Amino acid sequence: MTATIAIAALWLAFGASHLILSSQTVRPRLVERVGAQPFQGLYSLVALSIFVPLVWIYFENQHAGPLLWYGGQHLALRYAMYAGMGVALALVVGGFVTQSPAMQAKPGADPEVRGVLRVTRHPVVMGMGLFGLVHLCAAQVHPAELAFFGGFPIWAVVGCRHQDQRKRANLGEPYRAFCARTAFLPFARGGVVGALREGAIPIAVAVAVAVVLRTFHTSWFGGA
Repeated sequence: MTATIAIAALWLAFGASHLILSSQTVRPRLVERVGAQPFQGLYSLVALSIFVPLVWIYFENQHAGPLLWYGGQHLALRYAMYAGMGVALALVVGGFVTQSPAMQAKPGADPEVRGVLRVTRHPVVMGMGLFGLVHLCAAQVHPAELAFFGGFPIWAVVGCRHQDQRKRANLGEPYRAFCARTAFLPFARGGVVGALREGAIPIAVAVAVAVVLRTFHTSWFGGA
């Protein structure tokens, strides 16, 4: 249980550091003092200094504690997990190559929503949240897995909610219009057909990555 507590504590530290550093009171002061780019460097350094130990402790303590459940023993659920991982990777890859139109929209103009943004306005973080969720559903879940994978969907909701609040305050009407036309949670407003039509390349990359991960999962990460 010591490893499980450490994983949970690092998730709390990861979330707290992000929320504090990006808050409306702390972020502007730090940017004014050190500059925008040094602040981004500091922000990334703090994130990595917490997330890397989080991942390392989990991999050193996989399956720590008693087995809680194993959804992968059901063939249908296992293949649903494979599909879910493909979707999660498509969100992440699509999010990296798709810029939010709200960052450049003028007040009063409707931001153009394309590609993966039709599914959710937070594709990268929500994709990571889905990654954690599908592992909880179909992997062998011990307390260590519950703490590690459970942190992803929790952070996705908390972090994206915080980001929405900050961007509404900073960007004003363009971002509010963007929120009005997009979904917070993936697929809450559909958008699958448009995302498939406009994001073929990211989806193809995601499927290829998913196949590679599935093929080498056991040798690289352990488990089934």
